[in-house]
Amino acid sequence: MYKKFLTPALVLVALLTLLAVLGIRAMEISPTFSLAQETETEGEEKDEKMGEEKRVYLTFDDGPSTVVTGKILDVLKKEDVKATFFIVSDRVYNREATLRRIAAEGHTLGVHSATHEYNQIYASDESLLKDVATCENVIARVTGIKPKVYRFPGGGKLKERARQTKLLEELGYRVVGWNAVCGDEEIKNASSERLVKETVKTSEGKSTVILLLHDSATHRATAEALPEIISYYRERGYRFCQY
Repeated sequence: MYKKFLTPALVLVALLTLLAVLGIRAMEISPTFSLAQETETEGEEKDEKMGEEKRVYLTFDDGPSTVVTGKILDVLKKEDVKATFFIVSDRVYNREATLRRIAAEGHTLGVHSATHEYNQIYASDESLLKDVATCENVIARVTGIKPKVYRFPGGGKLKERARQTKLLEELGYRVVGWNAVCGDEEIKNASSERLVKETVKTSEGKSTVILLLHDSATHRATAEALPEIISYYRERGYRFCQY
């Protein structure tokens, strides 16, 4: 009698044990899988909703000048757009009010150079850093603001200036290049219409645009082109940024 029921009892115990083990494993595996799937889906939807933001930085080199910088500031104020101005400090003399206006209206002041004389600036690393310090001191003295951004005079490929860039970064500067131009230096005697066309051409296909413009005394056409340049980016959903 004992022997007849021994085997079925053992089988029943074995089955119950197996079901219990499978149940525990299912509880361990199922939540992890569901959470992973949910997280991936939420991430994809978030990316689709956000998309890639389009940004444009309007950057002006070689100022300040009295008339051109003033006209550019008038346009920026009317359009409620902030920009970045890379200053040549030798040109600040008798234009201190213009420099202070740039700062007072919320634009970014950056160091470009003291003299814009390439032979002097790039004679050595020491010459470059001295030039930067001179320009920085003028900006700070006139406006009370210590600049944090820098652009190499004459530009050049930043990779070729890697050592000098590192030196400037160690001083707390962010070195800024550009990836689009309005053509006010590259095209001799360009009209404002031509500058707008060059802006459109060199900005094409870029989600982040760092546009090079100039506000020194010879660039009246740049000030004239600026309203249409701003309109072009605004109509295409770009957000205006400053450094």
